[in-house]
Amino acid sequence: MSERWLHIVGIGEDGMDGLSAEARRLVEQAEVIVGGDRHHSLAPNVTAERIAWPSPFDAMIDKIMAQRGRRVVVLVTGDPLWFSVGAKILKGIPAEEITFHPQLSAFQFASCRMGWSLADVETLTVHGRAAEQIIPWFLPGARLLLLTKDATSPATVARLLAERGYGPSKLTVLAALGGPDEARFDGVAESWDLDVPDFHVLAVECVAGADAEIHPRTGLPDDAFVHDGKITKRAPRALALAKLVPVRDGILWDVGCGCGSVAVEWMRAGPEARAIGIEPQEKRRAMAEENALKLGAPKLRLVDGVAPDALEGLPQPDAVFIGGGISDETIGYCLDALKPQGRLVAHAVTLESEAVLIAAFNAHGGELQRIAVETVQPVGPFHGWKPSMTVTQWAWVKPA
Repeated sequence: MSERWLHIVGIGEDGMDGLSAEARRLVEQAEVIVGGDRHHSLAPNVTAERIAWPSPFDAMIDKIMAQRGRRVVVLVTGDPLWFSVGAKILKGIPAEEITFHPQLSAFQFASCRMGWSLADVETLTVHGRAAEQIIPWFLPGARLLLLTKDATSPATVARLLAERGYGPSKLTVLAALGGPDEARFDGVAESWDLDVPDFHVLAVECVAGADAEIHPRTGLPDDAFVHDGKITKRAPRALALAKLVPVRDGILWDVGCGCGSVAVEWMRAGPEARAIGIEPQEKRRAMAEENALKLGAPKLRLVDGVAPDALEGLPQPDAVFIGGGISDETIGYCLDALKPQGRLVAHAVTLESEAVLIAAFNAHGGELQRIAVETVQPVGPFHGWKPSMTVTQWAWVKPA
């Protein structure tokens, strides 16, 4: 087993006094301490060589590895593996060479200050991420704890809430938790105008106004999206997502993504999931981008092109949805590209594209279904059933 030469120590606002005896000893005896300015200030009177986080931050692994053979401590805030730098370090340095020393996390502190059970809240971050990604968690009564970017974050979150009908939501800024300068600021989203410190946790208690958008994570109504009429409708979309199986960190290719409805819902359903939409029409890519921001999937990547050529060089997918531009060549490329146990779902509404899916079913197996939906609509002074176009759906799972 490799020697554990690297120690990652969580430190709080109470500095060295809050560390365990073992963690304090490691910091005091370290030859090198790596951290941000704030972390270094929390551990004064230590003789180690001080190294600041490099710029760009991606150079961090090389900077740390260059110290191998010395007694190295990396100082981080709170829990090193909860929305912290520890996960990034693990991508470049084996876990067998690292010992983690966690401190109370900001989420633990905040839940105690708010009197909320940590098991019953959503713990999210807008630090280094687009704030729009928290939108899928806006629901009546939901409680959110957010790691923030800086003093501007509460106003940004307040705006997002108010725009979606959650203006009465309660916001609490908890600054410098556990330290001598700890402070609390309370307000309401629709009237938020408080100046707060940069370093804080934001607690949100969602309160729905009369016009609140109350959406499921998947199965959004069609009118939640900006579209030109060519959209994967709600019922077939819900069935497609069920068979695509969104997963944490998963990658979806949405081929012929149109307004992006499937890609957006994939990202709403899987935490940190990513989607790449391939769409040749500029106006539809613009709609997909607008929907991604509005509905909480800001990391949607859009590619201008036609499959299969536009698929060349993309990250290997966990799932593929083909909603437009179906061809034997595109299906073959996607089947080859999928990871083992990856899922493919394709929809057809024309006889020609249905024939391609039937041929794929005969060649590869899988599941073939026709989805027919009827909706009640006015017929003069009465009501009647109006059918939508029938969708042929082929679903396939790649062998392990």
